[in-house]
Amino acid sequence: MKKDLNHFFKQSLEYNYIDNALYSKYSVKKGLRNEDKTGVLVSLTKIADVVGYKKENNVKVDIPGELYYRGYNVKDILKHTAGKRYMFEETIFLLLFGYLPNQKEFEVFKKEIASRYDLPVRFLETKILALPQLNIMNKLQQEVLMLYGYDDDPDNISVDATLDKGLNLIAQIPFIALYAYRSKAHYYNNESLFIHPVNPDLSIAESILYTLRDHKTFTEKEAEVLDLCLVLHADHGGGNNSTFTNVVISSTGTDIYSAYAGSIGSLKGPRHGGANLAAKRMISDVISEVGLHPTDDQLNHIIDRILNKDFYDHSGLIYGIGHAVYTLSDPREEILEAKAKELAIEKDRLDEFEVYHRFKNLAVKKMHELKGIHVCANVDFYSGFVYNMLCIPDELFPVLFVSARSVGWLAHNIENKLYCDRIIRPAGKYVGELNDYVEMEDRK
Repeated sequence: MKKDLNHFFKQSLEYNYIDNALYSKYSVKKGLRNEDKTGVLVSLTKIADVVGYKKENNVKVDIPGELYYRGYNVKDILKHTAGKRYMFEETIFLLLFGYLPNQKEFEVFKKEIASRYDLPVRFLETKILALPQLNIMNKLQQEVLMLYGYDDDPDNISVDATLDKGLNLIAQIPFIALYAYRSKAHYYNNESLFIHPVNPDLSIAESILYTLRDHKTFTEKEAEVLDLCLVLHADHGGGNNSTFTNVVISSTGTDIYSAYAGSIGSLKGPRHGGANLAAKRMISDVISEVGLHPTDDQLNHIIDRILNKDFYDHSGLIYGIGHAVYTLSDPREEILEAKAKELAIEKDRLDEFEVYHRFKNLAVKKMHELKGIHVCANVDFYSGFVYNMLCIPDELFPVLFVSARSVGWLAHNIENKLYCDRIIRPAGKYVGELNDYVEMEDRK
C-alpha cells in the first residue's frame, strides 16, 4: 500500500471499529454461525444432508458424521460401486435428477456427458494456449466467463437451459483446467507442451489422468481412487461456501457462467477448496522437519508450534483438522483414509501415510485438550496426499475440487430456481453514528 493510503487507513481505524459485544447485542451471527457452532438455516433442500450433530431438548449433541446424497448414505453408494467405472457419473445423475438410474438410463447419460467434453471451436487455441496464466484457479474463472461468448443464448436462465449449460460446464471444466495447466507449465516452467484430444470412451476420472499425463496411461487403482475422490466432493449441502455463493449470485437472475466463476473464486481460498493443498504442504514441511519416523513428542512439538503460529504459514491453523458441521468424524475422511492407505502401499509410500495418520490423531487429541471440544480430521487432510500419489501437480488440487463440486452447484442452482426463486438479500445492522455534513473548509 502506498505511503499516503497507508496513513489514511491507519487514521480510519477508529472510525471503522466495531465492538465485538454488539454482535451479541443485536443477535448477529458471525459467519452465519449460531452460538452453539451450528449453521444458521438459509435454505431447504432435498439434494444432500450433512449430519454431524443432533438436537436433544434444543441442545446440540455431537454424533458420528454421515453424508447423504438424495437420502442415500455415501458410504453405501461407494460400497456398491466400488471397483466399477463411472462412479462419479452415477453420482451426477443421482444429484441432478433425484434417483438412481437403471442400466438403460445410465448408458444414455454417460454418452450424453462424454458428448460434451469437446470445447468450442478454437477455444483451446485462442483462449487457453494463447493466454497462459500462473494461477490455474484464476485462469479457470476467466475461461468459464469466456464461455459466455460462445453460447447462443447465454442469458437464458430457465431451468431447462440451466441444466443444459450446467452439464456442459461439468463436462468441460476438467479439460479447461488441465489444458490451462499444460499451457502454464510450458510457458512459465519451460516444460514440453502436449495436448491430448478428448476420448469419449473414458470416464471423467479416467479423462483427467489421461489428459494430464504425456503417456496417457494409468492403473485401475489410480482411476478408482480419483473417481472416489470426485464422488466424495460432489456436494456437501446448500450451506457450504461455494454452493451458497453460486445460489446467491444466481438469485439475482444473472447467467450461469457468472455464478460458476464466483463459486470458483470462493472455493479457491485455503479455508475451503484450497485446504487440501495447504494440508499437503503442511505435512510435507513436518516431514522435512522431523523425518519419516518421528516420535510422538516430536509431532506434538510441531503441532504446538503450528498452533502458536511458529511453524508452516504462521496462521495458527492446522489444515485438514476441524469442520463446520462434523465433530466426531467426517465420513469422507474415513473413506479416503482407507483408500489413501491402499494407494500408499501400491506406491511404496506407506511411511508417509503413517506420518499423516499419527499426526492426525495427535492433532485431534491436542485440540480436545486445549479447547475442550471435539474436532475431527476432514476430507482435505488426506485428499492432497492422495492427489500427490496420483502424480497430480499441487496447483491442480483445488481444480479437482471444482470439477467435483460443479455438480452440487448445478443441483442447488436448479433447486433454488424451482422452489425459492427470490433474490438472496439478508440484512445488516448499522451501528455507526449519525453526522452532520461539514464543509471542506471547516474540516480539521
